[in-house]
Amino acid sequence: MNTAELVDLAQQLRVDSVRASAAAGSGHPTSSMSAADVMAVLLAHHLRYDFDRPAHPGNDRLILSKGHASPLLYSAYKAAGAIDDGELVTFRKLGSRLEGHPTPRRLPWVETATGSLGQGLPVGVGVALAGKRLDRAGYRVWVICGDSELAEGSVWEAAEHAAFEHLDNLTAVVDVNRLGQRGPTRHGHDLDAYARRFQAFGWHTIQVDGHDVDAVDRALGEARSTTGQPTAVLARTLKGKGVASVEDREGLHGKPLPDAEEAVAELGGRRDRRVRAHEPSATRTLHSVPTGRLEAPRWEKGEEVATRDAYGEALAALGGARADVVALDGEVGDSTRAEFFAEEHPDRYFECYIAEQQMVAAAVGFATRGWVPYAATFAAFLTRAHDFVRMAAVSGAGVNLVGSHAGVAVGQDGPSQMGLEDLAMMRSVYGSTVLYPCDANQTARLVATMAGLDGVRYLRTSRGEAPVLYGPDEEFPVGGSKVLRSGPHDRLTVVAAGVTVHEALAAADVLEGEGIAIRVVDLYSVKPVDRETLRRAAEETGCLLTVEDHHEEGGIGDAVLDAFTDGRPVPRLVRLAVRTMPGSASPDQQLHAAGIDAASIAAAGKLLVEEAVVR
Repeated sequence: MNTAELVDLAQQLRVDSVRASAAAGSGHPTSSMSAADVMAVLLAHHLRYDFDRPAHPGNDRLILSKGHASPLLYSAYKAAGAIDDGELVTFRKLGSRLEGHPTPRRLPWVETATGSLGQGLPVGVGVALAGKRLDRAGYRVWVICGDSELAEGSVWEAAEHAAFEHLDNLTAVVDVNRLGQRGPTRHGHDLDAYARRFQAFGWHTIQVDGHDVDAVDRALGEARSTTGQPTAVLARTLKGKGVASVEDREGLHGKPLPDAEEAVAELGGRRDRRVRAHEPSATRTLHSVPTGRLEAPRWEKGEEVATRDAYGEALAALGGARADVVALDGEVGDSTRAEFFAEEHPDRYFECYIAEQQMVAAAVGFATRGWVPYAATFAAFLTRAHDFVRMAAVSGAGVNLVGSHAGVAVGQDGPSQMGLEDLAMMRSVYGSTVLYPCDANQTARLVATMAGLDGVRYLRTSRGEAPVLYGPDEEFPVGGSKVLRSGPHDRLTVVAAGVTVHEALAAADVLEGEGIAIRVVDLYSVKPVDRETLRRAAEETGCLLTVEDHHEEGGIGDAVLDAFTDGRPVPRLVRLAVRTMPGSASPDQQLHAAGIDAASIAAAGKLLVEEAVVR
């Protein structure tokens, strides 16, 4: 397209953004209008994309980090012929694919869900890493950011990581329109301020008038030709560009234009210009996945093995059988044991350093390209990345997250290192799977199983060694549990997982010596929970006692209650959990102080049985 045609296309994108928002009665047309020239130039001159084949391995990847500007994205889809005008005006309506913020669950051309600001660039880093180090394909990753979101720390985690990895296949275009939701942004139109920051992290920067299509064209071309470092194009724009009543004015964020018909007329009226993006280059298949035989590690019953060790060995073995498995770690690989994978498969291991948001975002980026990521750090530190986990679920991304050093069993390190909220956090995520193994063979089986699941999967591992309870050929289906002890005269069921399984078994021995038979259930699948086994235990023993190395809110106790949400009477249920703020002490002392060790379980069991008899 020549200059006049590009200008006309940009006006069409503005008009359609106004129309879509007007039809919905809501939306962000002014945020869309500021970036229309950038989008027009990108679509017509630089984006290599086959909209009929969104899975084409050579396609460039476009991420709209400022997801509230979705009318602009959908208007671009219309210009490319991916959607028609009839669908455009279904924006934000019930049943429409055109949601308020774009998601890949609805649209095949969307890479990742955005709208929680500060996430598009970190995920884009993951996609660019996949292209450069895994796919080894020539596609480019374009991320359109807003200036407001540059206040998010996650953006600068991404900026540093991208420069460190020399991601010259990544371009961030920042729409510097000066206005946020409630007023001016921190730096307004000071492009130098943004340039200094990106340059400090090692980026090539280009400052440009974002409404000069020829200047934008040159800037994007320069970004494509830059080698050795990522590029940030800083485009000075005006919010609401093209309509005098809203242009560069405060108080209009997230609102349709007051008079849409008048605005459309001022912008030159409706158009129906079509543009065909450049064809992607011929590229080999994304990656091959040999169906190698999994030689899972095996341990004999009675061996003392930490589940974190089992995770590392099992993941390394899985990497040998599946070439699509990749591992990420937050600079604690010697503790999580992700280093075992790194030693055997260094080309598929990614050190993310202490940047948990970027680690989870990179995992999402890998998943969008068809890889199967396992990302590990201490369970406590995954809480920092919770918003990225939440948005991964919105995207429908298949990511495996592993939290080690969980609970007070960490010992002397103290409460800052103890994951005591992670089960609640992960259980609350839409469509998630939450697994908490108690021994090495169980861990190895679950690590392999996770690779074939959908959505967000979480595995909780422990620091200390524990005896192996199960044989290496035992099966552990997701949604199941294991009854480790039971008999016809059981008077109580203890439900445990992870480290407390071993404490529960020790308590059962104590109570058996006192003539009290109890049932012990290993609830390794915390979500989904084994409702059938729990209901049967409640019917047959009359009382359930849950014990968990976790806060009482949202953990195993609440998971057990989920088995009784069908209207049937809830059984007598008592929960042992961590209710105090731990200090520093040995693991055994910590478990006892929290009231979740064998002695505490036995004491609670005796009390419950006695009360049951009195009743």
